[in-house]
Amino acid sequence: MNLEGILAVGGKPGLYKLIAQSRGGVIVESLNDKKRFPISSANNVSALGDISIYTYGEEVPLKEVFEKIAEKEDYGKTIDHKSSPGELKDYMGEVLPDFDQERVYQSDLKKLFMWYNILHEQGLVTKEEEKAEAGNTDTSGEEE
Repeated sequence: MNLEGILAVGGKPGLYKLIAQSRGGVIVESLNDKKRFPISSANNVSALGDISIYTYGEEVPLKEVFEKIAEKEDYGKTIDHKSSPGELKDYMGEVLPDFDQERVYQSDLKKLFMWYNILHEQGLVTKEEEKAEAGNTDTSGEEE
């Protein structure tokens, strides 16, 4: 799962792909509707690759949490982010048993599951092996 170039923009729902940098900020494209627009440097922009989840030990990168969710769901969709707070917390406990329940808020869990489902809908939740096989140039199984 590659989160490179995928951004979350404060105050705006969904996820965005970084298209280009401009003088005053960045140009992004919504993963949902493919609309492009500028985001100024005054906006709070976070790269998904830089986000981590608090645990009682070390922080766990978001990519690792997404991979654990993908493995649990056999690379399918996960729990709906509109589920009850108890269901979200219980599910997170199954995926990451030692997540810090005092520092990871319900709003964080909602975003996490919403983001995962957006990435899944866009075909970005895949096994690392599949990507390696797609890049493999072995044509022994093809007819000539």
